[in-house]
Amino acid sequence: MKSANKIKHKKPLGDRLLMIAVYVTMVVVIVVTMYPFLNSLAISLNSADDTAKGGVTIYPRLFTFENYRTIFKNDLVFSGYTITIARTLIGVVTGLFFTSILAFGLAHRHLAGRKFYTIFCLIPMYFGGGIIPMFLLIRNLGLLNNFWVYIIPNLVNLWNMILMRSYFQNIPESLEESARIDGARYFSVFWRIIFPISTPMIATICLYIGVFHWNSWFDAAYYVPLNKSLKPMQSVLISIINEASFAERVAASAGGASFDMGNIARGRRMNVRSITMSTMIVTIVPIVMVYPFIQRYFIKGIMIGSIKG
Repeated sequence: MKSANKIKHKKPLGDRLLMIAVYVTMVVVIVVTMYPFLNSLAISLNSADDTAKGGVTIYPRLFTFENYRTIFKNDLVFSGYTITIARTLIGVVTGLFFTSILAFGLAHRHLAGRKFYTIFCLIPMYFGGGIIPMFLLIRNLGLLNNFWVYIIPNLVNLWNMILMRSYFQNIPESLEESARIDGARYFSVFWRIIFPISTPMIATICLYIGVFHWNSWFDAAYYVPLNKSLKPMQSVLISIINEASFAERVAASAGGASFDMGNIARGRRMNVRSITMSTMIVTIVPIVMVYPFIQRYFIKGIMIGSIKG
């Protein structure tokens, strides 16, 4: 009986080969995906002089925190972190609120002028005024060198709005109709019924908006040119990389008395690649730490929100 059960439950050769191929493919994908991150982490923790020799793989040969000390010696790093965290938190809350309100309105099939509003929202996705008109608009609004230049122009993202509208359209109309019969207003329906049952989509949009604000540097480069205390982390890290590159070039070409000896000494102790990898790790670690907690909502929200267009 035991031998018969073994034969009965034994998988066919084709199924076993398929499972082996799946496992091998998964291992290859994991290695290919993780290697760049591990390599960057190893270089960031490796001595700059040793990194210049090349050959660093997934572990540091000469372990050191000197690259990170170089980054955090810059006083603007902490103000940059503060600005980035503040704009990310405020941007997520305000962007989610205004984007979801617009999506909720456009999700109603009986909304007068719904097609017109939808087309009106789609036009800016394909046609833009350009950098100069946008700069003039920001200047006329008094947002130059102002923290709110990071928030106000990004209150509504049209692509996120389309995703949310598609998700809201999949929610049964009977839920809203029953609430309306009981005397609930539209905002109460949205806040007490639609919003709580839209957790997957809400988490997805929060991730989109949060990553956008966390990685943004373009608006700071153009709209906050004078106030260094308002520079986000990305802009500060770019300036650190540029300073390291300059110091390394000065050290490499040192030979004349006219060079800044401080830059020469500093350039000999650092490597641009090491500083670059360190800044990349400093940038992505917070997002990497947050993503696992909302991954399941992210995947579910994308799948459900893409059912309808």
